[in-house]
Amino acid sequence: MNVTELRPGNYFIDENTLYQVLDILLNKTAMRKMVAKLKVKNVRTGAITEMARNSGYDVTECRVDKRPMQYLYDGGATLAFMDPKTYDQIEIGKNQLEAEIPFLVPNLEVTVVSFEDEILGVLLPSKVAMEVTECEPAVRGDTINSAMKDAVLETGMKIRVPLFVNQGDKVSVDVATGKYDGRA
Repeated sequence: MNVTELRPGNYFIDENTLYQVLDILLNKTAMRKMVAKLKVKNVRTGAITEMARNSGYDVTECRVDKRPMQYLYDGGATLAFMDPKTYDQIEIGKNQLEAEIPFLVPNLEVTVVSFEDEILGVLLPSKVAMEVTECEPAVRGDTINSAMKDAVLETGMKIRVPLFVNQGDKVSVDVATGKYDGRA
């Protein structure tokens, strides 16, 4: 596949490394070949880099498998997931999912991404509902700034929430920003 045919979200192999395209910019000047400037993520290491390739450069497009699964429990060094249709269970090492761990609550529906039976990672939904386990009480009249207070969620994650949120409430957290998004 020609590098100029890649689009954001595509996966490809270049120099024996598996990449995911995050962004692509095609640059054509009058006397030169088209240059594709790619922002890519190394799927195995998570490193984000930029690369530039001429229009005649070919890469190997690859298909990744995406399976909906349900998060079950923390097994110490691994996290357990189950396919809700076949009840097959898999375990993924915590070192592969460091960024996702604060958002994983039991029974959460996620998408497990794999390539040739190698598990690459987990795609989370855009918002996750979590219970507030610790929350300081609101002080009446304490609204000089944006009326927010600290809260600890069931996974141990700490966020800022509005004053009306109490211990035991369910809140929605935006996965991209890690911030309060509303009541769940």
